Amino acid sequence: MATLNIVLVEPQIPQNTGNIARTCAATGARLHLVKPMGFSVDDKKLHRAGLDYWHLLDISYYENLEDFFAKNPGPFYFFTTKGRRIHSQVTYPDNSYLVFGREDAGLPEELLYQHPDWCVRLPMITQARSLNLSNTVAVAIYEALRQWGYPALESKGQLTRYQWED
Repeated sequence: MATLNIVLVEPQIPQNTGNIARTCAATGARLHLVKPMGFSVDDKKLHRAGLDYWHLLDISYYENLEDFFAKNPGPFYFFTTKGRRIHSQVTYPDNSYLVFGREDAGLPEELLYQHPDWCVRLPMITQARSLNLSNTVAVAIYEALRQWGYPALESKGQLTRYQWED
């Protein structure tokens, strides 16, 4: 089965991280959290946003970006409003790392400058500063999974009281 890695660098808002954790759990993506974070992992808002999906989550923690890069081989795709490539124009190979920065500052500009071909963005109007982090992550995850044919994901729903006719 293909592996997709979601990396949050210094996340600040527990509800965003909780929503992202839930999306990772529901899609089988691995979640990587890079410290420092703006909340503790036992924050009630974090757990409430993730609902009862925490047992489905594969999660790793890192002390800082250097620690993360030392322990993970890539390839890395840096999601940023400063990216010059559109997220859907990129082909994501197995074991890709989709990297997202903190809600209020994004990823370090030096990191982006060092990897211009790996910086991608979601298109939006010029007047908008950015999309919500959890929404951006969801779009990115589903684009990679769409390219892979949604491996191991259920693609047909069932009604509770009725049967679909095929």
